[in-house]
Amino acid sequence: MSSVKLVNEKPVSLAELKDKLEEIQKRDEQLSFRGNKVKDYLNKLVKLDSKKSQELVKKIESLEIPRIKDRQIVKVVDVLPSDLEDMKALMTGETTTITDENMQKIVEAVKEYLPKSKKK
Repeated sequence: MSSVKLVNEKPVSLAELKDKLEEIQKRDEQLSFRGNKVKDYLNKLVKLDSKKSQELVKKIESLEIPRIKDRQIVKVVDVLPSDLEDMKALMTGETTTITDENMQKIVEAVKEYLPKSKKK
């Protein structure tokens, strides 16, 4: 039995996953049953296109928040917390401690990317 060796691990936003799935669909002309289920899920859930999600990732990274991890940034981009309470709920269960001030900076960065109906 061959062993699989993990070369690189990188978190991927849902918008990027949606783009990859569209590329696979163009290449293969048809998605599998699971692929279609994932596509339906992503169509309902993804709020930003991949370009805007990458912009938001860069914006959050530019805030230079100590100890924040790439997977946490991707989670923020996928969920788009609209206030500090949403941000705290998103970070619940994480081992990394981020101050309220830094969480508020993230929320402010996210606000301009929120869909009109979700802004508070």
